Amino acid sequence: MRTARIRILVADDHKLVRSGLARLLNDEQDMEVVGEAGSGEESIGLTSLLKPDVVLMSVEMPGIGALETTRRILRKRPKTQIIALSALQAGIIPLRMLRAGAVAFITQGIAAEELILAVRCVHGGERYITSGIAAQLALNPHRNLNRSPFDELTQRELQITLMFLDCTRVNAISTQLCLSPKTVYSYRYRIFEKLGLHCDVELTILAVKYGLSPACKVSVDHA
Repeated sequence: MRTARIRILVADDHKLVRSGLARLLNDEQDMEVVGEAGSGEESIGLTSLLKPDVVLMSVEMPGIGALETTRRILRKRPKTQIIALSALQAGIIPLRMLRAGAVAFITQGIAAEELILAVRCVHGGERYITSGIAAQLALNPHRNLNRSPFDELTQRELQITLMFLDCTRVNAISTQLCLSPKTVYSYRYRIFEKLGLHCDVELTILAVKYGLSPACKVSVDHA
């Protein structure tokens, strides 16, 4: 009898990237891409609908962000295995994603064979971390290494910081997170106060320094 395929949801905001990953994974006899999502919100909905075994999720997705998406998916479907895919190898994002419940963290520079290996590993109940990130975490995803000022932020504060870095406006953040614009501005003030910052340019520089984003694009106009 034929073994059931590993059901995979690919989540990335770039259609070309999603299509390429889907073709790669579908070429494997034991894998099947059952859906593609372009945002965190869409990932949550499709996970509930399609019930994939594995979600391959870009960390740099817009909207509510990969951290919150991971938490919401696992609240609804705790057995779902989430693989975080990122351009980042350092900073606090790998650690935060693993703490949020992702069972693997891989970088975009890996070979196709390693991606396929990661999918099979997590489906088999193992964790998988690419070598560059494993070295940063000293082979322990829960060890608190390489502390940065961003470690002082709460999960919600970090989520909003990432949205600002992705040029998401206050009104859009308010809608996506079900917060009032006034509350979003309050978070922004608190974030700047914790980080000792005075303007968006300083946030950009700090984010680059500590590997929070591979290409920060903070907009001065958040209205």
